Amino acid sequence: MHSIPVIAVLDIGKTNKKLFLFDESYRVVHEKSVRLPETADEDGDTCEFIHSLRDFVHASLEEAMALPGVDVRAVNISAYGASFVYIGDDGRPLTPLYNYLKPYPEALRERLYTQYGGKAAFSRQTASPALDSLNSGLQLYRLLAERPALFDQVKYALHLPQYVSCLLTGMPCTDITSLGCHTALWDFEKKDYHDWVHGEQLTRVMAPLREAGEVMNGRSGGNEFLTGPGLHDSSAALIPYLMQFREPFALISTGTWCISLNPFNSTPLTAEELEQDCLCYLSYDARPVKASRLFSGFVHERELARIAAHFNQQPAHYQWVSFVPQLMERMEAGGDFATRDLTRFRSDIQAYHQLIYDLVTAQYHSTSLVLKGAPVSKIFVDGGFGKNDVFMQMLAAQFRGVAVYAATVPQATALGAALALHNAWQQGPLPEKLIELTFYPDPCTEILG
Repeated sequence: MHSIPVIAVLDIGKTNKKLFLFDESYRVVHEKSVRLPETADEDGDTCEFIHSLRDFVHASLEEAMALPGVDVRAVNISAYGASFVYIGDDGRPLTPLYNYLKPYPEALRERLYTQYGGKAAFSRQTASPALDSLNSGLQLYRLLAERPALFDQVKYALHLPQYVSCLLTGMPCTDITSLGCHTALWDFEKKDYHDWVHGEQLTRVMAPLREAGEVMNGRSGGNEFLTGPGLHDSSAALIPYLMQFREPFALISTGTWCISLNPFNSTPLTAEELEQDCLCYLSYDARPVKASRLFSGFVHERELARIAAHFNQQPAHYQWVSFVPQLMERMEAGGDFATRDLTRFRSDIQAYHQLIYDLVTAQYHSTSLVLKGAPVSKIFVDGGFGKNDVFMQMLAAQFRGVAVYAATVPQATALGAALALHNAWQQGPLPEKLIELTFYPDPCTEILG
């Protein structure tokens, strides 16, 4: 039987662990998804069960290798960031995989900032808002400060994507996208580890830096394949766009968090931008990507439930609500929907439009932060809000003069990780259309016209 060449991607999320097989045209030919039970660290805080994750990696790859009709040529990894696996000389983890939401000692944080120039300068140089354990570098500093004897046993501190890569290759490495995602480790001005990393002699536990497209020899269950170093998931999701579009664009990646990314904005972060939850990522080719964040997906779900309960509807009722242009005249500006009195709305549809209007108003401000000084001609929206007609119509009305598109990229994060290894595992050209776009004209122009 003829076997088609494929690349496997392990897509490790906080909730779901997935494996995808992509053919040479980057169509998904096989997928698997599981949820793994969590465990607790020594303080009782929930965290990833690293041993279950390791078993999933090997079991799912061996299962994929045994599938008829496919020839797995390469493997790459995309995974959530801000989490270190500390390995010893034998390559085994020395600690739990601590949760990036784990509370952080205030005194320890302040000691680090005070010693290395103050919070404002520290955050600006590392392009990392002060986020405690979500700054993975602070996790490393905590281990050094609180458990020095254990720290002495650490051979390497690996971000999660690189730990999974190391499971397959036995070759510890560091990846620029994982370093450049609010870790507080990387100095974006010097393009090197920040002075505090050198000052605390932490570079000894940082594995050699490898480029995103570099491959190593991997093995699982007696099968051999090329293996990439892995990527931070947010940076991986941007790769299909960077490969398909050359003119300046911004991407609003929507989910629980709505993250605005402008890969054409390399201006240094200001103190004001940091205060408004801006940060910088590093792309797979080490370019700064200015970003801003909103917790809009979470707010949408919470307030949608409030609307549904008040009007005696099921939340699913609002999944496919169409935009009603006439309701724009009734929208109230300048408000937080959580404080709005639902009895003032004539219908649930009006209330829902007001909710989206408030979210889009906040989104306009957030996205505008990453467009300042680096305007774009197109804005792409992927994820849940990209499928929301009310959100997309209102967003197009806000960004007049910019073409707004809903973008559909099947499994963007995993696809990006696969594309990063394109030249390593196949000879063919990139497909011309990796992304499906739906244009949203300004509805206000249409109404007036």
